[in-house]
Amino acid sequence: MAEEEELVDYEEEEELAQEKQGKSAEAAGDKKDGAGKKGMVQIHSTGFKDFLLKPELLRAIVDCGFEHPSEVQHECIPQSILGEDVLCQAKSGMGKTAVFVLAVLQQLEPKEGEIQALVMCHTRELAFQITHEFERFSAYLPDVKVSTIFGGVSIKAQKEELKTSPPNIVIGTPGRVKTLGKDAALKLDTVRHFVLDECDKMLEQLDMRSDVQEIFKLTPHDKQVMMFSATLSKDIRAVCKKFMSDPMEVYVDDEAKLTLHGLVQHYVNMEESEKNRKLNDLLDALDFNQVVIFVKSIDRAVALDKLLRDCSFPSICIHGRMKQEERLNRYKAFKEGQKRIMVATDLIHRGIDVERVNIVINYDMPQDSEQSQGADTYLHRVGRAGRFGTKGLAITFVASEADSTVLNSVQERFDVDIKELPDQIDASSYMS
Repeated sequence: MAEEEELVDYEEEEELAQEKQGKSAEAAGDKKDGAGKKGMVQIHSTGFKDFLLKPELLRAIVDCGFEHPSEVQHECIPQSILGEDVLCQAKSGMGKTAVFVLAVLQQLEPKEGEIQALVMCHTRELAFQITHEFERFSAYLPDVKVSTIFGGVSIKAQKEELKTSPPNIVIGTPGRVKTLGKDAALKLDTVRHFVLDECDKMLEQLDMRSDVQEIFKLTPHDKQVMMFSATLSKDIRAVCKKFMSDPMEVYVDDEAKLTLHGLVQHYVNMEESEKNRKLNDLLDALDFNQVVIFVKSIDRAVALDKLLRDCSFPSICIHGRMKQEERLNRYKAFKEGQKRIMVATDLIHRGIDVERVNIVINYDMPQDSEQSQGADTYLHRVGRAGRFGTKGLAITFVASEADSTVLNSVQERFDVDIKELPDQIDASSYMS
């Protein structure tokens, strides 16, 4: 592999391949027997101190402003810090990342030059965010070193960094991790914790699953394996369990429980030609902290972002055609609140956590090849708003029969009644 080769994210691989051929990019936690509970634990006297975590972790948790664990944290943390394998499906925004971050940091005994934990996800932005979580929870653990490994940056520079400042924890995307692991620049023979975030996305595509399997073989047989996602089909559950030894399983058996409690969802019927005017009107009329607008292609993202900026909206755009540094700079700018509107492809529809986002607009409905996948993508997209029990608003533009089909699939699968957007909507229904 060429040293400067960029590894595209799997989300946009197909579209970028079409571009190279000269085609237009416009083409186109409850346990099994648990009862449904609300997002926060019922017994509010439960605090993170009850998990008997290291004092350094408890101090960092207080600094981050967390008081009570969410239900998925309450279910998973006690077993995960004891080294049990964990397979967890729980709704977006309920703190799954903190489960494996705290579990790893609690068990970690840092040794110079020894990689003890490997965390993999399917996009670079998510890898960057997970790294941020490890950094803030390890603020009082100065011996813990974290590195982020992904494509799109110099592999030579990454090798040098691994050599001069060897990490204890590596967060990365499969392509680059596999490359560095196979030529021994990334020594994985001391890994004790193997984590997949958004594991269904990592394992449902055979090429990425193959990468994960090859990396898995480079790690010791005796290790803790943890996998997390908001959507796990029965088929993917079976695949996940092949990597595990008698895992603790936390599922939301009823898919209706996956939708976020504080999220208001509406749709708007319109012609394709009416979308821009309607979007403009909504952004003028709605109260929002930050908003994410999802579109179906890179070219549409670029064009819509330009249109919004021309109309003096504080917009920023992110997609897979950008250089890695530019992507991360834009992501950071949005996360830090420098821009209030982000136009994005499905590159960021999973896992990305920006706490100020309270509105998601589906300018284009997800158009996955299978109806169920379209519903999954919808769930992950709208999960960017209303995270961790806060209020939020999701508005979907419906401009075709295919859009209606996906919307109906969402309502049936997740048992949610998505009504047409009223002329007036009370801001208190979606503003915390």
